Amino acid sequence: MSCLETIQSYALRSVGLGERLLPRSDFTLCEQFTLIGSGMIWNVYFGVMALGVGFFLAIAIALAKGQSNPWLRLPAEWFIFLFRGSPLFIQFFFAYFLFLSLKGVYPVFSPFTAAWLGALIVLFLNTAAYSAQIFYGALQSIPKGEVEAADAYGLSGWSRFRRVVFPTMLRLAWPAYTNEAIFLFHATTLVYFSGFPAWQQRGDALYYASYFADKTFNPFVPYPILAMYFILLTLVVIGGFGLVNGRLNRHLPANSRQKLRVRPNLIR
Repeated sequence: MSCLETIQSYALRSVGLGERLLPRSDFTLCEQFTLIGSGMIWNVYFGVMALGVGFFLAIAIALAKGQSNPWLRLPAEWFIFLFRGSPLFIQFFFAYFLFLSLKGVYPVFSPFTAAWLGALIVLFLNTAAYSAQIFYGALQSIPKGEVEAADAYGLSGWSRFRRVVFPTMLRLAWPAYTNEAIFLFHATTLVYFSGFPAWQQRGDALYYASYFADKTFNPFVPYPILAMYFILLTLVVIGGFGLVNGRLNRHLPANSRQKLRVRPNLIR
């Protein structure tokens, strides 16, 4: 099988399209690049979906934590403490067995035991907790002068939040939020180690990298390929978030604009 035929057969295998059987012997570099790249579709899916939904939940939790009303503040504080205080892998573990128990009583929970939904929910809640703390810190760092100026112009309530508080909060939080986004994409590899099964061998990138490492007894080919894909993905994330960062800081002088500083978390 030529490399082009391999790409046609395996490029979309992780989503159920193309060749169903995995190669069994005589593994080529093209097969490893193609299948690991195919698995990256799931890593990108988990990261994009969790970030997209978690962004809005994080803002709501950050605002709730900043309220004086204990009925809003305390649940937000406990939510952040729970998901930031426990390892992500343990969250996967408990969530899977919780959904499995609920599935036995309520069949409607059956899809939650699959990685595409159950693992996504865990990642969504986890990144919402970390992002909420980032946004809360930015919220507390908003210069009082900007809020007072908004009051002087007659802005209050929703208008003040939309025009002054929210843009400033995003601008201050965006560099740290970029690091959280990068870590979230890296954390999607934990789905393979969690209890959520890979249905019909349609796993993520780490699933296929581990498959080739086990079959060839040589981890020094598939895992560097996996690392290369994640480095490329990280560059894409930095580029995309950098464009947003430039947009958020467009009104500032060039010498005072806050630049992105990528500081990936070494441990969660």
